[in-house]
Formats: sequence, structure tokens, C-alpha cells
Amino acid sequence: MKNLRNQSFLFLLTLLSAFLPPKHVSAQSKPNIVFILTDDQGWGDLSIHGNTNVSTPNIDRIGREGARFSRFYVAPLCAPTRAGLLTGRYHYRTGVWGVSSSREFMNLDEVTFADLFKKAGYATGAFGKWHNGSQYPYHPNGRGFDEFYGFLSGHYANYFNTMLDHNGEPVRSKGYITDDLTDKAIAFIEQNKAQPFVCYVPYNAPHSPFQVSDKYYDRVKAKGINMFSKNKSAEEIEVTISALAMCENIDDNVGRILSKLDQLKLSDNTIVIYMTDNGPNSWRWNGDMKGRKGMADEGGVRVPFLIRWPGKITAGKVIDGNAAYIDLLPTLTDLAGVSSEGTKPLDGISLKPVLTGKIPQVSERVLFTSINKNSSVRKGSYLFSGGSLFNLLRDSTQQNDIALKEPELAKTLSAALENWQSEMIGSIDTVRWLPVGYRQFPKAVLPSQDAVLHRSIGSTLSYSASAPNSSWITNWNDLESFVTWNVEVNTTGKYKVNIHYTSPGPGDAFTLTFNEKSISGKIKDAFDPPLIDSPDRVKRQAESYEKEFKTLHIGELDLQRGRGTLKLLATDIKGQKFADIRAVELILVK
Repeated sequence: MKNLRNQSFLFLLTLLSAFLPPKHVSAQSKPNIVFILTDDQGWGDLSIHGNTNVSTPNIDRIGREGARFSRFYVAPLCAPTRAGLLTGRYHYRTGVWGVSSSREFMNLDEVTFADLFKKAGYATGAFGKWHNGSQYPYHPNGRGFDEFYGFLSGHYANYFNTMLDHNGEPVRSKGYITDDLTDKAIAFIEQNKAQPFVCYVPYNAPHSPFQVSDKYYDRVKAKGINMFSKNKSAEEIEVTISALAMCENIDDNVGRILSKLDQLKLSDNTIVIYMTDNGPNSWRWNGDMKGRKGMADEGGVRVPFLIRWPGKITAGKVIDGNAAYIDLLPTLTDLAGVSSEGTKPLDGISLKPVLTGKIPQVSERVLFTSINKNSSVRKGSYLFSGGSLFNLLRDSTQQNDIALKEPELAKTLSAALENWQSEMIGSIDTVRWLPVGYRQFPKAVLPSQDAVLHRSIGSTLSYSASAPNSSWITNWNDLESFVTWNVEVNTTGKYKVNIHYTSPGPGDAFTLTFNEKSISGKIKDAFDPPLIDSPDRVKRQAESYEKEFKTLHIGELDLQRGRGTLKLLATDIKGQKFADIRAVELILVK
């Protein structure tokens, strides 16, 4: 009788289980991802690496409660690193070979980790600096991110109460930009706490301009700078103080994110990653490594990489071997059990085996890092660059060139680097066609940074700063010069045409042409506001300042699907120079 009751009970359980949802669809079975990336923060800008000039307890906590890599490598500049970590492929393969003038645009046939996680049912959000293309579908909303709040270019003019992009629409930020980005990231986490999410937080600090609130600047300055760059004669102490103050602000905001995960009881089921995109943007203490941002030596491409997943990754673990930015996509998908099917062939490898203790260190392989002709190759402890060979295990600061002592190894690595560079050059598309006319994103903004300036002899036509990102077109003093954008119209139809301008007086006239279509306009209202106050700690070198622009509606233009050159010509200049131009807008009407 007892056996009969047991059988009946088991039958009832089996019957009930048929009506219950399968266990694998539970949000709790899928880990969340919080991926924090900083901009121009060096390996040495963390206290966990021994820098006593700066205090970063919250960032350090990720490494102490999780693992950190002793040697983790990226590309020498911002956009290339971003393209590689998003796709798991060397940045040249993705079409990214620079940081401005459309060289930062990532090929539209690339698959990002956001695409993969979104397909797997994750909510996906990005909050910060994108720097891999502007117009949809280059826009983050076209690359797998449901939610985007931040800016699209490489440099930005102002870090306080500035104009940002929220899912394709301009919005004004509130307060200091790193604080504001964190507010939005935390709101996203709260909104999606009941489902798995990917929260990508690519902060733009401590990239210049060096702006930070008094609280952080005063604290770092009062403490004093006691550890210096190996290249001490080139170090600017005010830059060091400002950059480290920005790092301490980042640390407080990382602490806010970690506290929110604790508060929502999500910490145990969330993978948190912290890394930077290249070496420091100034000469400051960086473990005495050679080089800085823009260079392929250790100081330019070796960065912090900290990862925490309680219960899955051993706390305090330091992992040896060479890992790299191209490993992010395969590692995240492998850890989360998300399929990477559909990607192009990956250059990166999954770091899951070393993170979970299945292997003791990252397996030896050949790793390349490059920005154009500034390149290096690493194999094990050896680094080859510019004809020189170093054994980093014995010579971490690259003092002793051993190429003559080990000629065969130098020859082998030199040939590998040369072959790799030849292969990568084939991936570069020197013309970027800016997409216009997607029904999902009817407004396409063509900013000055994506324009080509055609100067006549003696013309002063220029960008407002040496870095075209976040700048405007200015000093247009003649009718022979003109400006173009390489445009690809996706949808045949009628387009509303706007231009963003400032001008001290009315009367300037212009014509816009695309293939055989044209439209003309005239500036009727003077609009010449002053530059917005920018509380820089150090005089800026590359970024433009910020000012407000007025939107002039010109009319409507019928455009045919296809490629062509959008040309802006000045036809009448009333003052000493033509109006300053920030952007042209083409808005699909029907």
C-alpha cells in the first residue's frame, strides 16, 4: 500500500512538472553583465597596482573579490579597442583604423556582444562614449543596444550640463558627466532587475579636457604627488592631479554601481568587469613602463582588467599569461552560456577556462597590437616592436634590446608582424558612406566631424579644433571652398533638410546638392552666442569648446536610394566669413 502511494505521488509530481516553465528560462539562471570601460586611464592609475597618488577602493574591490590579469592588452587608441572588444576581432578587420574622420566607424556586418545577448533574451544598455559610428545603424541602437545614453564621437567639449544623445534624440545631461552616466546606468539596472541584462558603461573620463569638481581635485592636490612618471621631465603635475581626481570620481561611481547590485541582491549573479581602453593620456606614474597612449609599447597598451563573479571566480586570483581586448566577446558568451553563432571568425579566445581554474594561466599565443605603423607583437614574455626585442619577464620596462642576442626569435616575430599587417590592410575601407533614411531612425545627423573640408588656395576653412570630434566648421572665408559628406540613402523618399549654424549677422546664402538634386537657403536671423564656460583644470590642447547652435529649416528634398556626395557650398558671404556649421540633418518624411 505504501509503495502504491509513493508511485502515485511521483506520478503527480511528474504531471505538475509538465505545466511548470523549464528551469533554464529563469532570469536567475542567466548571469547579468556589468562592463565598465574607462577612457585614457592607465594601468598605473589604480591603487591596487601600487599607486599611492590615487585612492580607488571600489575599483580595487572588484579585483580583490574577483580576479585580475597580470598582462592584459588593448589597442593603442580608443575606437580600435572598442571595436575589438565589441566584436572579438582585431579592429582592422572591423574597418576601424583611427579615431576621427569616419575611420572609427565599425563595419555594419560585424556582430557585437550586445547583438548576441539581445538575441538570447537580455536587456541591453550602453551609457557613455560610443566612438564606433554616428548615424543609424552605426548608432548603438543599431548595434544591439536597446538603450543608449551618451555621446558618439571620440572627444567631447564639456563635461558639465552638456548635450548628449538618448536613443537618437538630443538631451541635456545633469551635473558632471560621469555622475550622470552612472545615474542612467543604475536606473537601467533597477528597471531590468527581474530579467537578465547587459549594462555597458564606457565612461569618457579621464580623457581630456581635464574637468572635475572641486571635491576630487582638492583632495588629490592636498594629498600631493609622490610617485612620478619614468619620463618625469615631461610630466605636467596639474595634468596628473586632474586626471587622478577624475579617476577618484570614477571610483566613487563604481562604488555606487556595486552598492546598487548589493541592494538589489544581484551581486552573486552578476559578472562585473573593469578595464580601460589604452594607456594614460599624459606622462604620469605607470609602473615605469615604456610609452603611453598612442604607443604600442607596454605603457600604451597594457591595462587593468578586473573581473568578479562571486562563487564562480576565485577571489584574489591573479592570472598570468597574455590576454587581450579581443577576448571579451568569446569570454562573456562562454561564461553566460550565450551562443556566439553568427559572428565572423573570432581572433579572441574564451578566458573562462583560466577564470574557473581549469587551466593555470592563459595559453601562450601570438598577440598583435597596432595603430597604423605603430605596432608590436607579443609571444609569451617576449615583445617585438620597431626592430627591437625585449624579454618582459626579465626587463618589464624595456631597457635592454636583445634582438642581436636572439636573432632567430626576432626574425620570426618580425615576419609574423609584417604578415599580420599586410592581412589587416586589406580590411580597411578608406571611404565611409554615411547612412541616411532608415525608417527605424528617420533623422540622420551629419555632423561636421564626418565632413570632408575642400579648401581653395589661400582658404582658412577649418574645424574649430585640431581634433574634428565634437567640433564645428569655421573660418570659411571664400566661395571657392566647400564641404562634403559621403552619403548613402537607404530609402527613396522626401527628406526634411535642416542646418545647425551660428552667425553674427544675416544674409549668408548657401546651396546643398546631392547627385542631381539641390536645395538653397539663406540665413535670415543672426545667432552668435558666446562659448559656453568650460571649467578646465588645464588648458585644452585638442578639443573644441562648446557653444549653442540654431536649427534652420531649409525645406524638403526628394532623394533617390543610392550613394552620392552631399555638397555644401557658400554662395554669398555677407561678413568676413561664412556662418559656422555644426551639422546638416536629413529627416525621412515619407
